[in-house]
Amino acid sequence: MSLYTSKSGVTSILKTFSSAERHRSTSVAVNKVRFFCPKTVGLAESIRVAQEEGNFHLVKEFTHFLRQAELQDDEVLLIVKDAKKIVHNLTPDFVNVVEALLSLNWKKRSSEIIKAYTEFYIDVMVTHNRYLPIGVSKLIAHWIPGDLDDRDWVTGCPSERTRLELKPIHEVLNRILTAVPMTFDLVIDAISAKFPYFKKPTHVTAGYLFNVLWLIDYKPIFEELILQLVLQKLLVLDVNAPRDEIGAESDDEDDNVEADTLFQIDDISVDSLTKTGKTIGHPVGKTLDICLFMLYRFFDERCRIHQNSSDQQRWTANRLFKMLLHVFDEVLLPTHNTHHVQFVLFYVTSIRFAYSEDFLDLLWQKVKNPNISAIIRHAAVGYMASFLSRARFLPLSIVIFYLKELSKWAHTYIDDSGEYNQTCSLKAHLVFYSICQAVFYLIAFRARELTACSKDLLFLQSLQLSRLAMCNFNPLRYCLAPVATAFAGVTRTYQLAYCHTVLERNARRKLATVYGHDKCMPEETLESFFPFDPYLLKLSNKYIEPNYIIYHCNDTDDYMDGSTNNHHCRKRGDSEMIEEDDFIIADKRQKHLELSKSPEFEKQFHFGSSPVFST
Repeated sequence: MSLYTSKSGVTSILKTFSSAERHRSTSVAVNKVRFFCPKTVGLAESIRVAQEEGNFHLVKEFTHFLRQAELQDDEVLLIVKDAKKIVHNLTPDFVNVVEALLSLNWKKRSSEIIKAYTEFYIDVMVTHNRYLPIGVSKLIAHWIPGDLDDRDWVTGCPSERTRLELKPIHEVLNRILTAVPMTFDLVIDAISAKFPYFKKPTHVTAGYLFNVLWLIDYKPIFEELILQLVLQKLLVLDVNAPRDEIGAESDDEDDNVEADTLFQIDDISVDSLTKTGKTIGHPVGKTLDICLFMLYRFFDERCRIHQNSSDQQRWTANRLFKMLLHVFDEVLLPTHNTHHVQFVLFYVTSIRFAYSEDFLDLLWQKVKNPNISAIIRHAAVGYMASFLSRARFLPLSIVIFYLKELSKWAHTYIDDSGEYNQTCSLKAHLVFYSICQAVFYLIAFRARELTACSKDLLFLQSLQLSRLAMCNFNPLRYCLAPVATAFAGVTRTYQLAYCHTVLERNARRKLATVYGHDKCMPEETLESFFPFDPYLLKLSNKYIEPNYIIYHCNDTDDYMDGSTNNHHCRKRGDSEMIEEDDFIIADKRQKHLELSKSPEFEKQFHFGSSPVFST
């Protein structure tokens, strides 16, 4: 070591190097980490020495060489051809070298190398089943785009170059699945294990989903399990992109939009969501948006039946929808308070009326079945009410049919419970209260269509709504405040029932009892879930918006303020209220729940009030 003084006058104890010495040191370092493929001892010879002499030293060196060296095309081709000749000798004793061979970067090589490597890959998988888990996992790993490959993936679609690179990978997997059927479970496990983390860049998750759906093209046997897995993974995205965060972002974008163009229930402009082809800025929400866009396109291609469709195409479409219904029953229906994934069912049912009938029938059978848990039946009622209210493609006759069935079930429940049954426990009668709220919700939401003519009014009179609202179970007591108020306004306007006295009495019952510094709330509110509340994702909304009904105040009701210069709805004797579609929103339910349990709740009820509430 020697001392020297720098130009700054600081003394250093670092050793000085000349240019020649530094070059020699660099050459030594490179020689230590650079491996060259031996010309005299290759893979075949290394395996022979290990098998005949029990010396695995050459095999270990060759394995290390494969993992560390940056191989040229001619080296890769030589190794692959050498490996194919001795594929029968690659027993489980050589698992490390086989894993290194299967890990070679081959998809961006020349066509000659890709062909040779493909043949070797299939041979080793078929010859030695022991290597199937490793081989399948390595193939699936190629489906995951790099974090910096976003330019090659636009809205989940690969560039032509990327598609050509992926094609041989799918061809190899297809041939392995055909030759070794036992690979089926291994593929599903590998797809699940390799699915990108929900916080990964959008193009990574979307690119992986593209490859997963590509698998279904050549192996339809995977449809059901793949769809179930995909929806489960999208649910993870969904719960990490809540409505309040997406809605808050949309608020910032729509600050300059006039109040009369807003769908105030969600505090955003629904129309503005589809004016641009862009996605939302929320990172997880953006990933969900593009993935749902891809899924809608997938079902549109396979479930839409045309006049010239063959019998095979019709059978395939119907089979795929039945699979989707089963996945819904297993995955989506038991999941509480999802935001957007359930719209897959909404869109697919819009393709054919028969699909809508099957979907509603499934839900109705769940509701009627007393052997199913009350929570599942409660969720099914929420799906029915929201679907019947929001689906533009449903004829009014279907809405009337299920409104009649729901009301009939509720009246039968009242009759079977006894005239003097005073038990009003929410838990004990959860399904009854859910059905009553569904009836109230449907009538308030579809009031314009259901009151368009005298025949429709006679139908509403036949439902005996007054008996439902004023029975001993007092369903209005547990309904969400906006639903109860909207229903009361509609029924009063058309003289179907007079519920405001009940609402005011219920409001007084919900006053808190104060003991010192503690407050005790005497009542509960039905925890409600309307799964088809407004759609907030921008890109995929192009599939939803044409078939979706937005709630508007019924301008025949006397609770609308008559001023043409005022864009806001008002309650009589109340302050300025927010505008039109303020019906039910998932991210505001907690606010309404708290409001319904406060003394201020009493202020909400005025005769003829509309289904809107204060901000």
